[in-house]
Formats: sequence, C-alpha cells, structure tokens
Amino acid sequence: MPCVDRGLEPFRIYIYTNDHRPSHVHVIGPGMEAVFTLNCPSGPIELRESLGFKAKTLTIIRDYILQSLGKLCAAWSEIHGAY
Repeated sequence: MPCVDRGLEPFRIYIYTNDHRPSHVHVIGPGMEAVFTLNCPSGPIELRESLGFKAKTLTIIRDYILQSLGKLCAAWSEIHGAY
C-alpha cells in the first residue's frame, strides 16, 4: 500500500494497490483511520467512514484532500488506471 501523501502530519494518505473503485484514499493516524471517496477527477470528495477522528480534524483533512485532489486522482490513476 503506497503512501501517496505525507503533508498532513501526523497523518498519512494511502491508496491500497489491491483496492476497489470508486477512487478513494485512506487517511491513517495513530489509532485512527478514515476513508474519503475522491470522485475523480473533480470531486466532490465524500467521507465514507471514520474511526477515531474528531469532527474538527476530519474537516481539516477534508480541506487538505480537496486542495490535493489533482495529485491524489493522478496517484489513483497511476495505481489503478481509470477512476
């Protein structure tokens, strides 16, 4: 599972190589994980599931993913092909 972004410490954003469509990312932190559907190439992003995150932190993560959407969609496409 490649880490595709580390710009939101202490969280890391992953795309699993054996994962399924639709395009999405896993955000993992200490004892926490969330999954955001990207809806590539232009969003809107959607929170699919969350474990251990506070609402305020999820908002920060969502905003970061929105700003990084082009990069994350490109990473998904590189790993999985079409969105």
